[in-house]
Parts: sequence; C-alpha cells; structure tokens
Amino acid sequence: MNIEFLKCHGSGNDFIIIDEWTKGYRFTEEERKEAAIQLSRRNSIIGSDGILFVIGSSNADAKMRMFNSDGSEAEMCGNGLRCVARYAIEKLKKESLMIETMKAILPAAKVPDVYEGIQTFEVAIEPVSLNPASLPLQTGKASWKETIIPEIDKELTFTALSVPNPHLVTIVEKVSDEQVKAVGKKANELKQLLPNGTNVSFVKIINESTIFVRTYERGVGLTNACGTAMSAATLVSCLLGRQPLNEVITVLNPGGMVQTVAEVRGDESYSIKLRGNATYEFSGSVQLDFHNAEKSDLIETQDFPEETAAYKKMADYAKTMA
Repeated sequence: MNIEFLKCHGSGNDFIIIDEWTKGYRFTEEERKEAAIQLSRRNSIIGSDGILFVIGSSNADAKMRMFNSDGSEAEMCGNGLRCVARYAIEKLKKESLMIETMKAILPAAKVPDVYEGIQTFEVAIEPVSLNPASLPLQTGKASWKETIIPEIDKELTFTALSVPNPHLVTIVEKVSDEQVKAVGKKANELKQLLPNGTNVSFVKIINESTIFVRTYERGVGLTNACGTAMSAATLVSCLLGRQPLNEVITVLNPGGMVQTVAEVRGDESYSIKLRGNATYEFSGSVQLDFHNAEKSDLIETQDFPEETAAYKKMADYAKTMA
C-alpha cells in the first residue's frame, strides 16, 4: 500500500503524521499498530518516536490518535498534539481549532513565536488528575506527592499524576541519563504497581521561571522531549512551591525548549497550556506491506531545510540556558 506521510517534531520528539482525514486511508487497528512498529523503528524505513494518525471527527475539527514505536497507543501526546494542530490549522486555514483526543476535546491555536523563526502552537493539556488511581498506581493513598516508591528507588521521591497519560515526576539536583533510563525501565516493569506503565521525568530547577526535564517515555524509552511530561513536571514544580502557578515557565529539554503555564481552576483542579514548535523535517511516501516488513520501502522524500536550520538555532540557544 502506498502511503503519504509527513515527518515532524515537537522539541525533538519526532513523529510521522499519516492523514486518514483527507487522504481517504482506512486502516484497521492492527494495521495502525503494524505501521507504527515498521515505520518508527530506528534505523529502518523512517524512524520516529511514533505515528500521529489524523482522523476526521464528528465532535471537533479533527481527531488525533498517537501510536508509540512499540505499537502501543498513548492516551495523550503534547508534542504530537502541537504537530497535529499545525497540520490541521494549515489544512483548514484557521488560527485556532478543536482536536479530539482519546480522553478530551482540546483547543489548539497558532500563537506568537517562542523564538525567532519558529512557528509556535499552543495546546491544552487536560484532564489533569492527582489521584493515583488515574494512572493507575496501585496504592490506598488518595494522593501521592514527594513520596518514596521503594520498589523503584529507595531515595528518590515521586509525585504521581495523569495528564491524562500516567506520569511520575521527581525533582533532583543533577540529571543523569543512566539513572533516568534505569528508573524508567524499572517503573515500567512493575506491573503489579503500575499495570499500564508510566512516563518518568527527572526535573532540575534552573531558576524561578525555568526548569530542565529529562523523560523516560513509556513505550519509547529515553526521549528528547515529551510534551505531557514537561506539562506534568511544570505542575508538580508549581505544587511543590518551586515555580509560580498561572505564570509562564520555560521548560528546557535535550531537544530544545517550550513554554508552559499551569493554571489552577479551583480546589485541586488544574489545566496546563503547552506552547512550542511544530517543525516539519521532510515529507514523502512509503510502500508499506503490513504482512511482510522486508517488502516495505521508502519511495521518495522532500526536505524542509529552512525549518530544520531555524530549529537548530533555538536548540543551540536552549543548551546555553541549561
């Protein structure tokens, strides 16, 4: 089957967009899973953190489904949502719209650039829950804030929340990739504690308005950035008194930077805004054989060098801040 695609990224968290919305593709659930495994595998046909399927919606302007590189489906993907927002906004020639996700219909909009030459989009990250059962995290506690989980690590303290996909967030003095990977892997092996797995983020406080986040993403592993993780990390940092609620926070990551705002809506009710790039890398088409990966092949591509160069400037700038 010949399939057109668009390779893009949000904060270096890279995706393949496949448009079922306007291209007329109709995939089965098994075909979506197989496409994610074949096309996203590193050093294969394309390589990415996952596939964003853009689908028509009767309740919103468009619908997003995100499949990780291992074929599992994510409840939400903040960086991916920005990429889908850009794609849909350009298709519909709008400045703002609504996108249906697994758990909610969310607003998205084109906003002023976070850095010169970087097209920027804002998306809402919600619903947010601090109830451990929403991950789920198997515990009798009504909330889990700055608490040791000895099965994962005997010294680190974690805050659990869903946004709406599951997250454990720990604030540390120094971020080590080896530790992030080891802790993230361990957390996702403990099915009796976290039956659906979880994203795990290590947060370093830079100053009162800036943090650095490194994430082990469920179904992916260490990733340059995870939009929901940066959103979750912002809220946790605010709730623990490290950053202010309702103000813009700059979040640095190995892939670049974004801006977030954790908003309080009432007693234990929160929403998070995530602003950042949605950069196009290249487009093309693949001949995909769902039954035999060896017969699948990349047919053609077209690069977006100006967007790639502009993003590199911003990423280099972000490194100087971290």
